[in-house]
Amino acid sequence: MSLFVDIVTIQCKAGDGGNGCVSFHREKFVQAGGPDGGDGGRGGDVAFVASERMHTLMDFRMSRKFFAENGADGTGRFRSGKSGAPLLIAVPVGTVIRDKASERVLFDMRSPGEERVLLRGGNGGHGNAKFATPTRRAPNFAKPGIKPPIAELTLELKSIADVGLVGMPNVGKSSILSAVTSARPKIANYHFTTLSPNLGIVRRDEDSFVLADIPGLVEGAHEGAGLGHEFLRHIERTRLLIHVLDISGSEERDPLDDYDLITRELTRYGDLIKRTTLIAANKTDLPGAEENLERLRERLPDAAIHPVSAATRKGLTELMRAAAGALRDIPLPEPFYEENFPDAESVSPFGVSVEDGVYVVYGPAAERLIASVNFEDQDSLNWFQRALRRAGVIDALREAGAKEGDAVVMADMEFDFME
Repeated sequence: MSLFVDIVTIQCKAGDGGNGCVSFHREKFVQAGGPDGGDGGRGGDVAFVASERMHTLMDFRMSRKFFAENGADGTGRFRSGKSGAPLLIAVPVGTVIRDKASERVLFDMRSPGEERVLLRGGNGGHGNAKFATPTRRAPNFAKPGIKPPIAELTLELKSIADVGLVGMPNVGKSSILSAVTSARPKIANYHFTTLSPNLGIVRRDEDSFVLADIPGLVEGAHEGAGLGHEFLRHIERTRLLIHVLDISGSEERDPLDDYDLITRELTRYGDLIKRTTLIAANKTDLPGAEENLERLRERLPDAAIHPVSAATRKGLTELMRAAAGALRDIPLPEPFYEENFPDAESVSPFGVSVEDGVYVVYGPAAERLIASVNFEDQDSLNWFQRALRRAGVIDALREAGAKEGDAVVMADMEFDFME
């Protein structure tokens, strides 16, 4: 049996922009036809969509890299390259997408069918036709396309449910879910039958809500014991908790001790203990239930205790009506605060460092600039010098202490600094 997968790390990359083309018009009886290099195509975007057909992140266990299609290079006769196809990645509803390095929340995919573009494809480079001027009639250079960096993302699934069933293993949570919804969770008489949250829709009178069967908790769950640490996150968004107890003690555990244990675990995991809670005293059809129920009522005189039996369905209608009534007064959970993911154009355009007396210009903007230059063409070199000034590289070198004749390295090229 495979364990439920609710957190994975993946790599995503938007498509590279296609390179601009260096081309000159060739036609019989036409001399000096001029530049006709086309622009490169735009790279494909990377987007996410919240799918109701997915319930786990299991699909990402084997496939961890998602790269959108690159844009095609431009060609002669002013023909632009084809844009890359976008990449759409389906994730379960309730998935939170984070930047792994900074742990910033980028997207909170909480609405079914919601589609969000995370990474924009790189722009295509200009062909040499774009660099023609009255004084530069035959530019022998073009610009490369922008190459977006690889993004490492963390996908974390937090189940979307209004009400969560919590409790020790084998107390009857799955049986209750099966009895009040059309969900059919796996039910067996051993611990940890439920390895993943099961969801079902409860419809009572004019009310309806989503009910989740959360895997059983054990002592130390907040520290990773049993399955608890893996799944406590799935009740972070529930507005109401139903604490299910085996009131008959059929598992040879005292239901009051079970109540204390689960309460401690919820207290230690964030503010879950502050959630509105109903108590479902299950298995009232078994011997010993009445005695333990009285003990529970004496211990918790102000608690909302509902005697139920999942086997006979006794009391379940009243329990679900109480849950629906409580939900009317509980506000919806706030979405996670989202931060924008920087695009390829805005990620550290360039920087200057000094290494052993050599001034090093680094960054994607510097690399793209070097890739645009034809160092055997004087027009291209003149354009390169002007581009350095427009980009602020000359000023940055001067501020770093560079003087006339000092060595400067950009990408794999070395040249002398000139004002």
